[in-house]
Amino acid sequence: MREIAEQLSATFEGDGERMIEDVAPLDSAGSHQISFVGNRRAARDAQASAAGCLIVGLDFANTGGRTVIRCKDPRAAFSKVIPRLRKLESPEPGIHPTAVIGKDCRIGEGCTIGPFCVLGDRVEIGPHSRLHAHVTVYSDVSIGARALIHAGAVLGADGFGFVFENGRYTKFPQIGRVVIGDDVEIGAGSAVDRAALGITSIGDGSKLDNMVHIGHNCRVGKHVIIVAQTGMAGGTVIEDHAVIGGQVGLGDNVTIKSGAILGSGAGVLSSKIIRGGGEVYWGTPARPLKEYLESLANVARIPQLKREIADLQERLKALEKKDE
Repeated sequence: MREIAEQLSATFEGDGERMIEDVAPLDSAGSHQISFVGNRRAARDAQASAAGCLIVGLDFANTGGRTVIRCKDPRAAFSKVIPRLRKLESPEPGIHPTAVIGKDCRIGEGCTIGPFCVLGDRVEIGPHSRLHAHVTVYSDVSIGARALIHAGAVLGADGFGFVFENGRYTKFPQIGRVVIGDDVEIGAGSAVDRAALGITSIGDGSKLDNMVHIGHNCRVGKHVIIVAQTGMAGGTVIEDHAVIGGQVGLGDNVTIKSGAILGSGAGVLSSKIIRGGGEVYWGTPARPLKEYLESLANVARIPQLKREIADLQERLKALEKKDE
């Protein structure tokens, strides 16, 4: 345990010579395993855990005299311990024999191209990036360094653009590109459409969960989090450090300002601007969390209001009858 604390440059309490052999969840960890306390609920459950060591926050009340390592961010610290105790999957760099590579592609040093991946012409992939099985990258797509693209993702498919003329839809040619920055992760089954004209872009360090759809001409900034089943229409701009919850729907030409947080299931109407600075938005149409909660409270009061109105109507009828 002492060695782990030194690795984390952290202080510890308890048995520094305790042998730690593995990592485990808080509720199932044993005496030779390490876990972490990342929130208030975990802090309540920590004393019942059999873990040999816990990574805890600086303010954790160690009333039971447990063996603990204190860190400012226990979850981040725990993520650094996992590779030390578990052998993580790390395939040898190279191109799988079943992958199909187009003309004039440039694939950087240390890249891994998995089984049945398909790369169109003029694809660029930065060094040490990894494409899992069945990833499809259309022509003229650029992927930065150390990117991680999960199975079934599709980068550079045509944007959904059509012109209605003479009673029918005809395709608006999608001749733009997709540019993915460094250290980007794109989840399984996600799609990033090419721009009609210009570029669809995802900035450095942004992370997309599974089944996320980025429409044509969208611009996602740096270090943005987008959770599963979120979709955005064309021309949407998400600025740096925004957080987009699961199943969020964004209309076309929406702007999400830097640092904004959109709660799960929120909906943003076309051309709207969501203010940033850490403010949380929820609901459809998305509005500040306080307003959303007030509206829910008002909806909950509707049955009582109906009963009160019905009672007032009966009393009014009785008064009118008395006056007659």
